[in-house]
Amino acid sequence: MVAAGAIVLYLVWRVREVIRLVAISLFVALALMPVVDAIDSRVRAPRALIILIVYVVLIVSVAVIGYVVVPSLVKEVQQISHDAPRYAADLRHNGTFRHYDDRYHISAKLVDDARRLPQLLGHLVGPLKDVTVQAASFIGQLTTVLAISFLLILHGREYVNLGLTVSGPRSGRYRQLIVDVNRAVADYVLGNIVISVLATVATWIVLSILGVPYALSLGFLVGFFDLIPLVGATLGAIFVAVATVPVDFPTATIVWVAFIIVWQRFEDYVVQPMVYGRALKVNPIVTIVAVLAGASLLGILGALLAIPTAAAIQIVLRDWWAHREHAARATPP
Repeated sequence: MVAAGAIVLYLVWRVREVIRLVAISLFVALALMPVVDAIDSRVRAPRALIILIVYVVLIVSVAVIGYVVVPSLVKEVQQISHDAPRYAADLRHNGTFRHYDDRYHISAKLVDDARRLPQLLGHLVGPLKDVTVQAASFIGQLTTVLAISFLLILHGREYVNLGLTVSGPRSGRYRQLIVDVNRAVADYVLGNIVISVLATVATWIVLSILGVPYALSLGFLVGFFDLIPLVGATLGAIFVAVATVPVDFPTATIVWVAFIIVWQRFEDYVVQPMVYGRALKVNPIVTIVAVLAGASLLGILGALLAIPTAAAIQIVLRDWWAHREHAARATPP
């Protein structure tokens, strides 16, 4: 028995990359299935064609956002690097700052670091050889995920029905369990997208009022980071805070920081409960541990998958515990 378990674990370890791609494909399929179902119920077109159109829209959206955001970020970095001496001089007008600056040379270090920003940005983009080598692997994995997700969305219900035929009298329970997991994952993904869109629009409006250049691009940046659980919104806010420095420091920066603090409270206590509803009642400790574990395994993608995965596991455990208690009560003493 121990030997058989060891063999199974060894085989799982050997095919861990395949398991990872299948898990990601399942997540993508569960997230996109409600969208495809909604379109399929309203449009007379082959389901396969609808899935392909959804794929194309998603790929084009990502490409357009990247095309809009990346050039504006490069220009912002160059602008901050060029104007760094002037910002340091403005800071020295403050007596308290000047006192500590004379002792610790803060402004000189800030100017030196700011002037090195374009060089650091170049280093981040620099290793084109490694990027080229890894690009083929990434494209291959992406194609695999999209192909498996395509088949799951197209024939997923048939696969589920086929699997339930061997479950006997428990098929109804397992079917409801699958429906609950599907709903939880779909609600999380679609809700996260809605929240990110709201964050993008709110950021764009505030930055436009403040006169910050590339307000829409920075809004897209905040929306992207807002997809990342726990720390994403804070990281996006820091990037935008740096972008407000050339406009009207410190007024614009203070206004932005105040807005993002209020917005995050509004998002946590008003927007998220309205969007997610009761589908994702995951314990906060479980959320933190899941995000950390997901990030260590799959990076940003793992952090994105962590919460819906934890919610799905929680649904399965809750169902198991409920039926266990029911069986215990039904068993005569």
